[in-house]
Amino acid sequence: MNKTIMIVDDSSSVRTVVKTALCSAGYDVIEACDGVDALSKLNGKKVHLIVSDVNMPNMDGITFVKEIKKNPSYRFTPICMLTTEAEQSKIQEGKDAGAKAWLVKPFQPPKLLDVISKIVG
Repeated sequence: MNKTIMIVDDSSSVRTVVKTALCSAGYDVIEACDGVDALSKLNGKKVHLIVSDVNMPNMDGITFVKEIKKNPSYRFTPICMLTTEAEQSKIQEGKDAGAKAWLVKPFQPPKLLDVISKIVG
C-alpha cells in the first residue's frame, strides 16, 4: 500500500510540482488549497505526512498545524512546512505549533523527497 501525503498550498503550480514529484516516487497525494480546505478533506483517512505552506488565505499554515494537532486522529501525523518564510522566529513558531520539518521555497524536488523519505520511511 502506498503512503498518502497531503499537500496544502494556495499556489496550484506549487501543488502540481510537489504532486508530480511525490507521485513519481510512489506516494498517493491529496491536494488542498488552504488550511480550511485541508481540514475538510481530513475525514478519517490515513495520511502519513502533510506538506503545508505558511502564507495562505482563509487559514494560514501555522494555524492549520495547531488545528491538526487538536484532532486525535491526526495529532501524531508529521507536518513539513514548505514556504518562502525563512525567518528563525517563524520557523520556531512552526516547530512550536508541531511542524516536524521546514523547507524554504524555491526548493528542489529531490531535496523534498529526501526529507519526506526520512520522515515517513
